[in-house]
Amino acid sequence: MSVGVGTVDALLLRSLRRTWDLFQPSHSSVPNSEYDLSVATAKMSMKVRDGYGHVRELPPPTASKASTAAPDPPLQPPSANRVKLNDSIPEHEGGVEIRGPHAYPGSTAEESSSASPAMLHVLGRMQHEKAQLAAGQQRGSERNTLPVVASTTLLSSASASTPSSASQALMIHRAGGVGAGGLNVVQPVRPEWHAPWKLMRVIAGHGGWVRCASVDVSNEWFVTGSADRTIKVWDLASGTLKLTLPGHVASVRAVVVSPRHPYLFSASEDKEIKCWDLEYNRVIRNYHGHLSAVYTLSLHPSLDVLVSGGRDSSVRVWDMRTKKEIHLMSGHTDTVHVVETQDAEPQVISGSADSQVRLWDLAAGRCRVTLTNHKKAVRALAVHKEEYSFVSGSADNIKKWKFPEGVFMENLSGHKAIINSMSLNRDGVLVSAADNGTINFWDYKSGYKFQEVGTIVQPGSLTSEAGIFSTTFDQTGSRLITCEADKTIKIWKEDEDATPESHPIDWKPNRNKAKF
Repeated sequence: MSVGVGTVDALLLRSLRRTWDLFQPSHSSVPNSEYDLSVATAKMSMKVRDGYGHVRELPPPTASKASTAAPDPPLQPPSANRVKLNDSIPEHEGGVEIRGPHAYPGSTAEESSSASPAMLHVLGRMQHEKAQLAAGQQRGSERNTLPVVASTTLLSSASASTPSSASQALMIHRAGGVGAGGLNVVQPVRPEWHAPWKLMRVIAGHGGWVRCASVDVSNEWFVTGSADRTIKVWDLASGTLKLTLPGHVASVRAVVVSPRHPYLFSASEDKEIKCWDLEYNRVIRNYHGHLSAVYTLSLHPSLDVLVSGGRDSSVRVWDMRTKKEIHLMSGHTDTVHVVETQDAEPQVISGSADSQVRLWDLAAGRCRVTLTNHKKAVRALAVHKEEYSFVSGSADNIKKWKFPEGVFMENLSGHKAIINSMSLNRDGVLVSAADNGTINFWDYKSGYKFQEVGTIVQPGSLTSEAGIFSTTFDQTGSRLITCEADKTIKIWKEDEDATPESHPIDWKPNRNKAKF
């Protein structure tokens, strides 16, 4: 039913008039100016008892520690500056004075009864911390170090007591360390100087994308797998072709040479994993079980165990000799791009297109930790052999983790591309290679990127064929092998003529580094 404009106006005016009649008489009234002191005193005493009664006295163990601990520099504010709710009220009989449970960090329960008010205690603590901050900054400037960062967290209420030693240690651990005077200090790691890398040799011979490579433990030869369905063996020193192994019926996606046996393992998109006897150059075992293409392989350093992952979203553990599947470790929901193994726990690490990194218990055959910090597919992993840590590469970031629980350490930001492979040598040089042909060189400890280069495609190839699929260092860490989309293999080495003076470190501490 529609209502006319005049009718609505009349209803509004009537409602306004009714509201005015209801509330207008109270507009001119004045509240009672008398102040009932007894009611106010009782109210405040109840608030003090309810809010601070449970912390008026320390527990016996804590009280004994506080009595034996060295007290802080005494703060003696003048007694005339006591804070009261009403100056006209006598101090003990009618007035209410707000006191904290402990006036000073080192005082006991008996001493606190005669201490100064909590508000003055908070102000005194502020002045004391400001003095410590000024002294720490002066010492830091004398040592030519980073400025000292002091914790300026104040007590949110007068009832907050001094933090215990455990909570203080936790705050120091989160802040990054302890400096002079007990102040929290954040000290970024200064990067170590590394020589820049340059292209040494280009090897051609494959008829398709070169997808993977592995170096023999003798450091005399290496093998590569390609989309032309062949495996080739190359001499590392001269780059000449020594052997071609046909056998797969689809693209070869992973190869790995055993350091303890004369075996070569290869995985392909034909769902098969093959074991080659390098003394006879023929296949001696096949490992069947994957339901789709196999993308990655890793040999356990000390056990006769082979770990594989592929497009069926599973990580499978094989007995190298009996060809039996020991574990089928499921949990990923998309393609498993990379797996790594190590002697220490967790012995198996996997990265997947579901943007997860999983740490696996090899004995139980189940996942022990799932890391979900990445937002894009994880295609690359690199494990440090000595620091008990590893890095994972994705299109969003390179993230550094600490074993065994996968605690996040830091981000290595700056490689804005889809990272296909990462490698790490014993000198602390981390290499990340991407599908756009860029190679970034990092100092592993500090996360500093000291060089960025772009690969040069083979003459006659398209610019879009500048992708890099795999990287690996030789056994000495002085040669880097890259497998690329222009059907070539490139070998890189350090520049012998470079010095810290010719290539200085351009490093500035990043205080805004993302911590997630």
